Amino acid sequence: MSLMNFPKRYLIVILTFLSTCVCYIERVGFSIAYTIAADAAGVNQSSKGTILSTFYIGYACSQVPGGWAAQRIGGRKVLLLSFVLWSSTCFLVPLDPNRPFILVVARLLVGVSQGFIFPSIHTVLAQWVPPHERSRSVSLTTSGMYLGAAMGMLLLPSLVKYKGPESVFLAEAALGMLWSLLWIRYASDPPRSENAKASAAGFGESMLPIKGNQKMKMESGGIASRTVKIPWKKILISLPIWAIVVNNFTFHYALYVLMNWLPTYFEQGLQLSLQEMGSSKMMPYLNMFIFSNIGGVVADHLITKRIMSVTKTRKFLNTIGFLVSSLALMALPFFRTSGGAVFCSSVALGFLALGRAGFAVNHMDIAPRYAGIVMGVSNTAGTLAGIIGVDMTGRLLEAAKTTYSDLSSSESWRAVFFIPALLSIFSSLIFLIFSTGERIFD
Repeated sequence: MSLMNFPKRYLIVILTFLSTCVCYIERVGFSIAYTIAADAAGVNQSSKGTILSTFYIGYACSQVPGGWAAQRIGGRKVLLLSFVLWSSTCFLVPLDPNRPFILVVARLLVGVSQGFIFPSIHTVLAQWVPPHERSRSVSLTTSGMYLGAAMGMLLLPSLVKYKGPESVFLAEAALGMLWSLLWIRYASDPPRSENAKASAAGFGESMLPIKGNQKMKMESGGIASRTVKIPWKKILISLPIWAIVVNNFTFHYALYVLMNWLPTYFEQGLQLSLQEMGSSKMMPYLNMFIFSNIGGVVADHLITKRIMSVTKTRKFLNTIGFLVSSLALMALPFFRTSGGAVFCSSVALGFLALGRAGFAVNHMDIAPRYAGIVMGVSNTAGTLAGIIGVDMTGRLLEAAKTTYSDLSSSESWRAVFFIPALLSIFSSLIFLIFSTGERIFD
């Protein structure tokens, strides 16, 4: 198929996939580079947890503003601005564990910049992607996170070994700027659809609420004016939205704890070297990439073939994903070998990614016009999970180190993995009870 005949919406999905891939290379890269540099400098686990969680504070602060900006200005422009800001910060700020204030400011800036990314992406996808393609499109886009994390875990430890921790920042900045150039070259706003059914479903139509007193042409030739406001109150009191929020919190609690602390678990919990583990250390994130896309394809198949309703499909995949993940998380601290730990973490993260075909696409089902806003609200909860989970894990490990003298025993890590396991069970029940696949926002 020639590039001229390649549907533009597919190109947009590919570019958003690459954007999430690059972002998670940055996040995993920082945890790897900082962990190695901080351990060499003798930084304790609690202080490491504080630095690692700082990113999520900035990330949380910009989620809802990111959704609002994407809604008002356009997701395409806001996404580009975000990439330019965080890439510039990575390029300009040095990695020095002995200068924590500079690191805190830098991670806050990167967090704020990246907080605009996912609300912008979901605004763009809600404009470009028709309803029957949304599950697999969102799954492919978000699976870039896991492929990026897998690539980061595979390649960056060697980069740190041969070029030093600072080289990770420069590589990440270069990737961010390269993606920005591709976005400038190939991305555009969608044409308004001429198909009545597509327009009614929100495909090809601007997701921007009409400003006050803006006049619209009527089919009869007359002029009508209306004011469309973001229904904040309805969004904040909606139980289906809260079901998404709760599951987003749990998903990201488990993901961010494992993403930031798996390097420490391998190094100190299992006494393994990341450089010597080879490709096995990337398997948890590669599994997420695979299962995320499986979830999207299965969801679209169940819906388009009318095997299940949208509501039942979302609940089915969300429940399977979260419950299997909870079992794997509970088993993880009892496996004391590299193979066992990689297997359990791969199952846990893989099935969490499968569950994204439930809760993570659901905001497009219930509120396609306000997808960026709802994603911003939901992702704020997910980011709070990062702040709470990453920092609390550092404190739990520091306390365990005092109790058990080191972090090599399974007891030192049991609470770290049991907390997200129990949250997964709770959130899956919330989604079963309160979620819906029906459109509830005009």
